Amino acid sequence: MTTTVQDVITAKLQRQFELLDTNHDGHLDWSDYQQLADRYIQAYRLGKDDRRARALYSFFQVYWLELLRHAGVDGDRLSREQFVIANRLASIDTSRLNLADGAGHVMFDVIDVDGDNEISKDEYARFLRDVWQTDASLATFIQLDTDGDGAISRHEFIRAVREHFLSNDPDAPGSILFGRA
Repeated sequence: MTTTVQDVITAKLQRQFELLDTNHDGHLDWSDYQQLADRYIQAYRLGKDDRRARALYSFFQVYWLELLRHAGVDGDRLSREQFVIANRLASIDTSRLNLADGAGHVMFDVIDVDGDNEISKDEYARFLRDVWQTDASLATFIQLDTDGDGAISRHEFIRAVREHFLSNDPDAPGSILFGRA
């Protein structure tokens, strides 16, 4: 008798794909990442010239190009399967972009509205609700707040983003960063 171990990273990336594929056509293209950046900018009322908005667009553009490079596709679209494979490859290839750290810092800088270098419960709820358009959970926040001080520090957030892309542990805080897969 054989048992299949669930691939947690694939499940997380498939969930991320579903959240990004807002037109539900089964593919992602650059416009999906532009829409994601726009959701951040609208949710946090950032001007197009705000350094955080420029950082989001720049990061997402490089990230998208890295996904295309790792997927080895000729076109400018990725299926869910191609997206998962490309993310898995891009997250371990840091030769051009350190995906986990880059994404973590860019997102943290926007989410931390008051600039106190911590993400409060309200700031995290806003991130999930207004950017990722998913329900916020106090239990999720508590799990990401690994030191239990009532806030998610930059270190805790970056660690969670790394775990999102790299950890196959379903109980790791990063496994629920964007909600449960």
